[in-house]
Amino acid sequence: MKHLLLSVLFCCLATAFGVPIEVVRWCVTSLHEKQKCDALVMSAPVFACVLRTDANDCIEAIKDGDADAITLDGGEIYTAGQHPYNLQPIISEKYESSCYYAVAVVKKYTGFSFQELRGKKSCHTGIGKTAGWNIPIGTLLTTGQLVWSGQEDLPVEEAVSNFFSKSCVPGAGDLVGGKLCELCLNDSCSKSASEPYFGYAGAFKCLKDDAGDVAFIKHSTVPEKANYELLCLDGTRAPIDSYQTCNLARVPGHAVVSRDDPELARRIFTALTTVRGFNLFSSAGFGAANLMFKDTTQSLVRLPNGTNSFLYLGAEYMASIRSLKKDMESMTAITWCAVGHAEKTKCDTWSAETNNVACQTSQTVDGCFQRIMRQEADAMSVDGGQVYTAGKCGLIPAMVEQYNQCKCGDEIPSQANYFAVAVVKRDSGVTWDNLRNKSSCHTGVGKTAGWNIPMGLVHNRTGSCDFGGFFPSGCAPGSEPSSTFCQQCAGSGSGVEDGSKCSASSVEKYYGYAGAFRCLVEDAGDVAFIKHTIVSENSDGNGPAWAEALNSSDYQLICPGDVGRAEISDFASCNLAAVPSHAVITRPDARDRVVTTLLDQQSMFGTDVLDPSFRLYQSDAGNNLLFKDSTKCLQEVPSQTTAEAFLGPGYVNAIKSLRQCPETTYSCHAPICLVKSARARAPRKVTIHNGVGMAGGGRGGGEGRNGALTQRRLKAPR
Repeated sequence: MKHLLLSVLFCCLATAFGVPIEVVRWCVTSLHEKQKCDALVMSAPVFACVLRTDANDCIEAIKDGDADAITLDGGEIYTAGQHPYNLQPIISEKYESSCYYAVAVVKKYTGFSFQELRGKKSCHTGIGKTAGWNIPIGTLLTTGQLVWSGQEDLPVEEAVSNFFSKSCVPGAGDLVGGKLCELCLNDSCSKSASEPYFGYAGAFKCLKDDAGDVAFIKHSTVPEKANYELLCLDGTRAPIDSYQTCNLARVPGHAVVSRDDPELARRIFTALTTVRGFNLFSSAGFGAANLMFKDTTQSLVRLPNGTNSFLYLGAEYMASIRSLKKDMESMTAITWCAVGHAEKTKCDTWSAETNNVACQTSQTVDGCFQRIMRQEADAMSVDGGQVYTAGKCGLIPAMVEQYNQCKCGDEIPSQANYFAVAVVKRDSGVTWDNLRNKSSCHTGVGKTAGWNIPMGLVHNRTGSCDFGGFFPSGCAPGSEPSSTFCQQCAGSGSGVEDGSKCSASSVEKYYGYAGAFRCLVEDAGDVAFIKHTIVSENSDGNGPAWAEALNSSDYQLICPGDVGRAEISDFASCNLAAVPSHAVITRPDARDRVVTTLLDQQSMFGTDVLDPSFRLYQSDAGNNLLFKDSTKCLQEVPSQTTAEAFLGPGYVNAIKSLRQCPETTYSCHAPICLVKSARARAPRKVTIHNGVGMAGGGRGGGEGRNGALTQRRLKAPR
């Protein structure tokens, strides 16, 4: 009654002084949680409590505008993000680290391994919960222990009930005749605190009471570590404290979700972070654990506007959920993401020639990354700098472009890469030692040969992030319009202000490899940072109309160190770095489908096909559209290869050197589990300041890898 009087008083005072009443309506799912929420209202009358049966009912209430917020786990965040709810995570719980580990806990001396779970009794936090259901069941599916052909055959819940002898899966009472609730204590098997075996503590109690043989929970749940062990995926066991090396997955923390309304998100975060005299992260005295927030929460982190469930959870976790739902597209078709109009035109031509490729488009690589993560597209080919960024967004390299025809036929795996070079005019007098205060031509911000490698070297040489102070003018497409690196850009050349100047796409004349070389040719810059083959491909009678009269002998390479200059053909001894080839990136769950489809497409439209109806590696309306025009074949990157392993330590170190500059960030929302830091942070999004960035928004620049990486030639569909 007291909290109600306080709320009324608050409303009366707000009305009397003309202050708008903006109450945050928090949705709770149990009487214990309602008690805590009511106590919160007594300390902070800006809150109100809305009681619903479970998380799904709360999601519905928030969608309908009857409530504003609730804290959910990963599986529920996935559900909330689906149509018709379309809710978004707005605030993340911060623990000791950004994420937690899903683990399988057993009693000591019980003598079975993770590979011997069939027929055992299982304890789960709840149906659809992350650590208690999605991760363990997804892992059993992907390891082949649990065989399930899809919903058209039988529900996955029935497959699970046939795998374990008995289970407690709170919330599964209405599924498969209640077989998944046989170990639960409450007849309703409710996915709420009314079920003693619900949640992390409940699933552990199920194990402790000897109701079950294994509990699927969070790593920090077990209070009596001496009597319990972890089951590891390699078949061994480990102490409870070894969760970092013995776990089922590292997964994102719980998050507050709400409607897609930035002002509402701001209001909710303000209300939560201005609470005084009440501990949001303690459930002591309210009869249950983890009420409203997990009790291990240390603080709350505001997520960037526009963060949706796909971007928050990350591609790996999304793949785990989809494996449970068999929520996949045709296993023989892929959707390619094209950047800009010219690429979309080529992609549409490709799609018209085959039933296995559809096209999606975005104006930037960043936009394509997000489309791939949201399942609106499956794959695209990007340069090394963008492969690095893709890895930070949970994507992986699936295939690599090979530029040496002879290596396409190698049975022995071979490395695919090229050289980043600095090109000048022969009579210019420019050397590596006197580069300061010259004008520079770059393929694009965040590109490998055109930005990451040369600017990494400049940073190592000067220790300064003020690249505009080193190169007072230049063209680096993708830079801010006010940047010195936009001064020399040419735009579309139409003579009108059409927004094309400095654009990180083919509408900017000086974009990409050929564009950066053209920037040098037309005296817009003193040096061009490009790939080693570009001069020969655009001179001596080769290349487009602007390059017809050029002679390769009029250009030279400049070399770091004491070498000075060298001829264009001497790139092997005069270069800035051997850098990785472009790679096709995708989601982990789509990787095999992308490889299989591209194998098939290459067999029909590749370079060794006589008179194909469409040429995959040729661009008629521009340069390097979809793939680099110098590509001879695609080679498979071994499964489980990360972006950093693909790029190799040399290139990764160059990127990390650039990241010392404060303006440098990722080019998309990185899943929170992939943001490595001494303190938890919200996923970051790119901002380009004075041309400094990791990936920018464009296409084209660079490369394959330094370091041993197994590859094999793509020969035929598998």
